[in-house]
Amino acid sequence: MLKEKDRWAIQLLHRAGNSIRQISKVTRHNRNTIGNVLASLSFGAPDEGPSRGQTATQKRSGRRSMLEPLKEVLLGKIREGASRAELLLDLRRAGFTGSRQTFDRFLHASNARTFTMAERAKNWMHLVLQGARSSSQIKKDVGDALTDEQITTLLKSVRTEPLKTRNRALTLLAHGIGITPAYIASFLCITRSTARRYISYFKRSGIPCVLARTRKGVRKAADPGYAAAVFKVLHAPPSAFGFNRTTWRVDDLHAALSKQGVAICKANIQKIIKDAGYRFRKARRVLTSTDPEYREKLQKIKQILANLKADEKFFSIDEYGPFSVKIMGGRALMRPGEIRTIPERQKSKGSLIATAALELSTNQVSHFYSEKKNTDEMIRLLELLISQYRGQTRVFLSWDAASWHASKKFFGRVAEVNEPAYRAEHGTPAVEPAPLPSCAQFLNVIEAVFSGMARAIIHNSDYASVDAAKAAIDRYFAERNGHFQKHPRRAGNKLWRMERIEPEFNESNNCKDPGW
Repeated sequence: MLKEKDRWAIQLLHRAGNSIRQISKVTRHNRNTIGNVLASLSFGAPDEGPSRGQTATQKRSGRRSMLEPLKEVLLGKIREGASRAELLLDLRRAGFTGSRQTFDRFLHASNARTFTMAERAKNWMHLVLQGARSSSQIKKDVGDALTDEQITTLLKSVRTEPLKTRNRALTLLAHGIGITPAYIASFLCITRSTARRYISYFKRSGIPCVLARTRKGVRKAADPGYAAAVFKVLHAPPSAFGFNRTTWRVDDLHAALSKQGVAICKANIQKIIKDAGYRFRKARRVLTSTDPEYREKLQKIKQILANLKADEKFFSIDEYGPFSVKIMGGRALMRPGEIRTIPERQKSKGSLIATAALELSTNQVSHFYSEKKNTDEMIRLLELLISQYRGQTRVFLSWDAASWHASKKFFGRVAEVNEPAYRAEHGTPAVEPAPLPSCAQFLNVIEAVFSGMARAIIHNSDYASVDAAKAAIDRYFAERNGHFQKHPRRAGNKLWRMERIEPEFNESNNCKDPGW
């Protein structure tokens, strides 16, 4: 006599659409026995399987399965992510006495696909993340693992906070329903150790500790102890730590600190140095004055410029040259593969010196050409300026401390032109020297004008003669003067062509171009 479980198996296989021959092969029972079982289930009418055009689910003659009334409930739980083990356990509690094989065959006949643990975990977290699972459903899923207040806080973070906080909140919710850190990390694209750390923080200090995105401790970049260690190394030369270099690099600093046991990353080293105001900069070539009266002379010139009246003029004076008239080098626009060459040895077409004075209030340049740099040329410039600026009350002459700028002969001529009789006869202004400190060519404003002129008409030049070079210089200064006559500006408010810095008197300026 067949056991009850064998009858269940035959019935389930038959309802799944299997023929008596196929059922016999699976169950190893005689085909007559199987036919009798099917006939008894259908009250004496042998079940020969579904007729043509019918499916196994359409032909439902015979006794219904014990699980048939629960079919929709079971399929609903499967769609929610329930596993086969959980479903079978619920059925056992409800009184189901069938075997696991019977249960599996019923699910197979119903085309019900259950999910793996990983799929269930990812499906649940996806529903929570998209807001497709209500608060009441989540509270039911979590059970007693989290309080209602905690669940509400975590859900708010999931739905409103940035990515980092959202990941932390979802990790705790998933942990509440029993999802392992491995599945959580796989879904959130974080490491398992990160997921475990969030869970550990929650167990130790609660939800606020996990959701807080700021550190409680002091960062290394703001720690005075680490800053002191960095600068202790930085203030020593690299050679003291075994580096064959004259300047520090961040990589070298990091290596030196590591050898001393200071655990700090390169980014924090850079931040400590930057916050202290230090920068890696290229050295700038500057000139330094050695004049012991540097501050006094500088203050005098600044006071003159600050109180300069409309009928007073201030001149910055110097000479450009001597320079040879020949093929000159410089930066130029070239085609790909083309290289401009200059003969290393070439015959000079002559040389010249341009003596000039820049008036700072009107930005006008007065110039002429000299054969030498001497006192006679300075006297010549003096007479040119007082002649051009007749009607002014006073003119100031500022230049560097070259010997011919401060000779007795020159100051004797200055005394003569300052005589009241001479001024009344010629209508000339009074002349007052305002010499720059010694070795302070970088303060001479006209040097900036000379550098602009050199870049514009001297670099890349190949003048046929000295006269051609003079003509170019005359035209340059004429155009510059004409521009500032149409657009009056004090020196320093506007650059002209390629002047390397603003042509204004400023103690931080380096008006002298080191290349010219």
